[in-house]
Amino acid sequence: MGSSINHAAIPPPATGVAPPADSKESENKKEEKIDYLNLPCPIPFEEIQREALMSLKPEFFEGMRFDFTKGLNQKFSLSHSVFMGSVEVPSQSPETIKVPTSHYEFGANFLDPKLMLVGRILTDGRLTARAKCDLTDNLTMKITAQLQNEPHFSQGTFNFDYKGKDFRSQFQMGNNALYGINYIQSVSPHLALGSEAFWFGQQRKSVIGFAARYNTEKMVAAGQVASTGIVSLSYVQKVSEKVSLGSDFLYNLMTRDVTASFGYDYILRQCRLRGKLDSNGRVGAYLEERLNMGVQFILSAEIDHPKKDYKFGFGMTLGE
Repeated sequence: MGSSINHAAIPPPATGVAPPADSKESENKKEEKIDYLNLPCPIPFEEIQREALMSLKPEFFEGMRFDFTKGLNQKFSLSHSVFMGSVEVPSQSPETIKVPTSHYEFGANFLDPKLMLVGRILTDGRLTARAKCDLTDNLTMKITAQLQNEPHFSQGTFNFDYKGKDFRSQFQMGNNALYGINYIQSVSPHLALGSEAFWFGQQRKSVIGFAARYNTEKMVAAGQVASTGIVSLSYVQKVSEKVSLGSDFLYNLMTRDVTASFGYDYILRQCRLRGKLDSNGRVGAYLEERLNMGVQFILSAEIDHPKKDYKFGFGMTLGE
């Protein structure tokens, strides 16, 4: 007898089984496999701790500051700066020694995609100049000069920076037989290691240093150690797009001095507030308030209770 079963209604037999969890994990590991031939290019060696410096070391000042910049065209601009206040003088005394001062500074700036020229001259005769020129797509030359009336205080340096695919290197020459070289290499998508060496010919002294930087989208950790006995560690946590918290640790092996700092960087719609507190009892805050397009108001305050040193400053920045 012929069968009356409807074969079309019977589902076809299973040709396979669900993959086990181990196979899914192995697929994820394959996706996360690091391509060591396409690592990102690290930041310059001298900027390894730049996020911590932005939060913990704003430009505190005491007195009044006024800056005005006028653009003459798309590439050339002039700047005027006036400062009236006091500056600290290095001293062996534990008490802070301040000297009242005031000066006017005139500057000229030329900015081009491949050439940058910046010059400043002060009323006391000091002249500073900086130049940056892209010789090729990967090679950049930087020149810095500072001329003063006092003999043997003028300085000048030449830097040659080379940017590779996953590394950066720099060679530096300066007056008084100064020579320096540094190199930083990405060893993973988030970790970069570097080293530097300096030779001070006039003092017959050499310095060697090592550095490491680990960064993700939410944090940056960096550390540096030098043959001079300085150990510097920093950590910055990006709480959100507008808020960052930072800390650093500085240890001098020779003098056994230890300093730890904690700071914040808060960016609002119309202002930016930065502040810090360190283990020596110093508290500081720096506010930049944008009043209008091209108009910025600045408030600076730093209090050192142990030394009874108090700095308060305000300023205005105008620029197109």
